[in-house]
Amino acid sequence: MSVGHTRRGALRQLASVSAIAMIAPTLPASAQAGPPLYRNPNAPVPDRVADLLGRMTLEEKVAQLTALWAGKADIMDGLDFDPARASASQPHGIGHLTRPSDKRGGPGVGAAAGGTAARWRTPAETVAFVNAVQRWAREDTRLGIPVLFHEESLHGYMATEATMFPQAIALAGSFDPDLMRRVQAVIAREVRARGIPLVLSPVVDIARDPRWGRIEETFGEDPHLCAEMGVAAVEGLQGVGRIDRLAADKVFATLKHMTGHGQPQAGENIAPALIGGQRDLREAFFPPFREVIRRAHAAAVMPSYNEIDGMPSHANRWLLGDVLRGEWGFDGLIVSDYGAVEELETIHGIAADGPAAARLALAAGVDSNLPDGIAYRTLVQQVRAGRVPMAQIDAAVGRMLALKFRAGLFEQPMGDAALAARLTGDVEARALALEAARRSICLLKNDGTLPLRAGAHSRVAVIGPNAAVTRLGGYSSVPKVETSLLDGVRARLNGVAEVVHAQGVFITTSEDRSADEVELADPVRNRRLIEEAVAVARDSDLILLAIGDTEQTSREGFARNHLGDRATLGLLAQQDDLFDALAGLGKPLVVLAINGRPPSWVNIADRAPAILECWYLGQEGGTAMAEALFGDINPGAKLPVTVLREAGQAPFFYNHKPSARRGYLFSDGSPLFPFGHGLSYTRFDLGAPTLAAARIGRDGTAEVSVPVANVGRRAGDEVVQLYIRHRTASVTQPVMTLKAFQRVTLAPGERRTVRFRLGPETFAIWNDAMQEVVEPGTVEIMTGNSSAALQSTELAIA
Repeated sequence: MSVGHTRRGALRQLASVSAIAMIAPTLPASAQAGPPLYRNPNAPVPDRVADLLGRMTLEEKVAQLTALWAGKADIMDGLDFDPARASASQPHGIGHLTRPSDKRGGPGVGAAAGGTAARWRTPAETVAFVNAVQRWAREDTRLGIPVLFHEESLHGYMATEATMFPQAIALAGSFDPDLMRRVQAVIAREVRARGIPLVLSPVVDIARDPRWGRIEETFGEDPHLCAEMGVAAVEGLQGVGRIDRLAADKVFATLKHMTGHGQPQAGENIAPALIGGQRDLREAFFPPFREVIRRAHAAAVMPSYNEIDGMPSHANRWLLGDVLRGEWGFDGLIVSDYGAVEELETIHGIAADGPAAARLALAAGVDSNLPDGIAYRTLVQQVRAGRVPMAQIDAAVGRMLALKFRAGLFEQPMGDAALAARLTGDVEARALALEAARRSICLLKNDGTLPLRAGAHSRVAVIGPNAAVTRLGGYSSVPKVETSLLDGVRARLNGVAEVVHAQGVFITTSEDRSADEVELADPVRNRRLIEEAVAVARDSDLILLAIGDTEQTSREGFARNHLGDRATLGLLAQQDDLFDALAGLGKPLVVLAINGRPPSWVNIADRAPAILECWYLGQEGGTAMAEALFGDINPGAKLPVTVLREAGQAPFFYNHKPSARRGYLFSDGSPLFPFGHGLSYTRFDLGAPTLAAARIGRDGTAEVSVPVANVGRRAGDEVVQLYIRHRTASVTQPVMTLKAFQRVTLAPGERRTVRFRLGPETFAIWNDAMQEVVEPGTVEIMTGNSSAALQSTELAIA
């Protein structure tokens, strides 16, 4: 049975924007008496687009496809918007303005990754800038077309004072789509209050190589988990369903990065994607994008920097045209990644120059050239020279205008400084940030040391390079409050125990995450610091060791002079030596992994009594970590990625084919920790899965029940995971694939039956004719609390 993978009958009406573009030039500017149709908020969006297109000059159209970032200097006097300078430098209007919270803009991608508060406008300054630009666009440009602003919001609005939530990989580990939805809703309202209707989030890349510095930005390695988290994220940002008019507290989402970004050659950012052909794309990398577009109707998509089979994504007509717009019916905006259009010439070498790069990207369907529109500024001349068809310009402009109409920008484009001040980082946001941090902590190992009892240790040593600093991760700003582990432990043990601190080691010489150069700390100095830490720990009753990464040692490597990927996966800068020295004291010791990449720390995994994987937990992380240590909360998160033993195993993922993972000479080929792993302070008993019917038709639905009981003494959360394996198929299938999960909270002694309904889409595969079908045969249904602890039953599909 076909499951309708092409969805040919489901192309949306706004796909008619292309048809509108063809007829729009025939509409005279005087077609309407009185106010023009495009000014009528009650008119259908396609009609408004057609009317406005018919009134625009070629120069005004091309202006809609370009953007300003570093070019913001041309429209500012100092840091303030200057209408006169804007009119002089942008006489045809501004289509898209990149990150207004950033005071001056930056060269290349790098400035998008973070920095200090000095680089951003305050909330009030951002609103003032946005409103001044929009007043100019309304009043001083010929047609009054508003400007589209966008911002970064990976795990919080990347602007001063905004709430910083746990990094994406941490939120994925919560296995809690409802939490994701609520987090993104708070992010949306903080962004929109400043007058911004579009964000470049979420990232739904499948991450299969932990050497890649951007793995922290993803929802992990599994297509189903990424899809569910992606759907929830977009619904939180935009609202549920197809959004024809954006609510006042919502923003449009941009899916990133289509596709193959998370399995680059040698783990290096923007390198060619190591994809096993079209089937691998359709089985692993496409599903999160397709599901989010199908179910959550994301308004925008951003192609990836990399190439697939010799074709960079920004010039890939099959990827963006045949698949995204054709098969999936996507009718929204395609925005370029920063500088990616120009890189068709400067890196990939498939364009002879900037104008050629613009032609390739526009023909592939890229509508907006970010961040500065450099290549697309040549389009006016190219159209006049007959090198670019006007129909391509009109189609792209039509999609840009449609999004602006749907965002309500023609009616109300302004930010609200009072609203932004009232709700940015407010009590509700802080509470949710703490809840998210609590639900994102994963207990990797525990010999009974945890949970600790407050007061059981009179002197507690909090040690390590990540103990007294709040690690937020990439794409973060400076929130109103930050709580480190040391802050959290001191607050929790106030009046109960003495808390002492030692640095242990430094990881790098700088904490500036936007710096190009990264230099590891001086080992001689670190050895002295280790001695000092041992002295502090020797006189203590308990050691809490916070180690891992910094925002410099795992990050987006966006240029040859700004690297972020690694050839090794272990600890840097004498952190292993610090652990060995402290472990040698024989004191109770708990390791807190504070990191952006999976912790391939074999020595620590073997020897540490207890390990909490904390990732980057956001601004409230220190409080949540202290609560987890002392049993105020019970960790319930799981690993959204497989943790490797060494870099030589990469790429490594749990849903591999049967012929993989044979093993290595002289090495343990198993993972250090499997996908879906995570312990608890209580014990759960999961029974075997049972089927309502052992046989279904190819268009049928299977009902699976899994009994789960809390047989321990504490309340806790368990994530019941369901995987399948096709025993017979026309093409090879993974050894297992996650298809459903549910996080449940159970009191001591409580029992519950978790039920899953699995429809035809669950069992569909891409067959030998590259058709998505449900084949007859036997499917193994496996359930458990990790990919390595499963019980099974068999389902027959007739």
